[in-house]
Amino acid sequence: MFIRISLVLAIVAALAAASINFLQVHRKITTTLAERNQFRVERDQEAAANLEAQKLASGTQAKLDQAANKLALTKGERNQAIATGDEQAKRAVALAAALKKTQAELEGFNKELAVWKSLKIPVEQVRPTLASLKPLTEECAQLAAEKKILLAETTRLEGFLAVTRRANGTKEDYGEDFVALPEGLKGRVLVADPKHNFVVLDIGEKQGVLEAGQMLVNRNGKLVAKVAIRSVQSDRCIADVMPGWKLDALSEGDQVIY
Repeated sequence: MFIRISLVLAIVAALAAASINFLQVHRKITTTLAERNQFRVERDQEAAANLEAQKLASGTQAKLDQAANKLALTKGERNQAIATGDEQAKRAVALAAALKKTQAELEGFNKELAVWKSLKIPVEQVRPTLASLKPLTEECAQLAAEKKILLAETTRLEGFLAVTRRANGTKEDYGEDFVALPEGLKGRVLVADPKHNFVVLDIGEKQGVLEAGQMLVNRNGKLVAKVAIRSVQSDRCIADVMPGWKLDALSEGDQVIY
């Protein structure tokens, strides 16, 4: 009997222990399932959040691309506007110059018109008057050319007369008898002969040199001598060193001025 009671007690204890273990396992399983379900929920939420983030990133990238395209278009329009502005500025400068020229021409026309009005010549007589003035203008031009030739010939004869007068005296007798040379005439010494006191210059008839003309010789801004033209060729001449004017020995490269 005691053995049976012991077995019953052992079975009851075993069942109680099994019940306790079952409860603990069931609680563990329930907790694990709850944690799994919570993990799945969190995983799904995280996946949804990632998907939303990807959609947002895609939308943001699209907006960035659109903004970049718009910026590039704006830059192109700005560059085009700058180029158009530069072109318009150039056109404005050209138009301003043309306007200034036109105003100057208009002012000239107004002056000419004022002159014609002061002459009291009718418009229908302007053309005949101009036609009648043309022969007079041509005659005046011809007379001016002849005058220039006569002046040159007169100057040449004066030089010849001065040379002739010197030829009748001594080489030192230059006096005040010399001819005028072109203003600003200058040249250089090509050859200097200290023994016979003459020089060859690199200027001649083409530059307006005349016999009996007198020129100064200088070196580095200092007076060296004074010479009188004795013989003239097309592009050179020979000049005598005038007595009393030789302050230093002449040499090639010295400058001569009138």
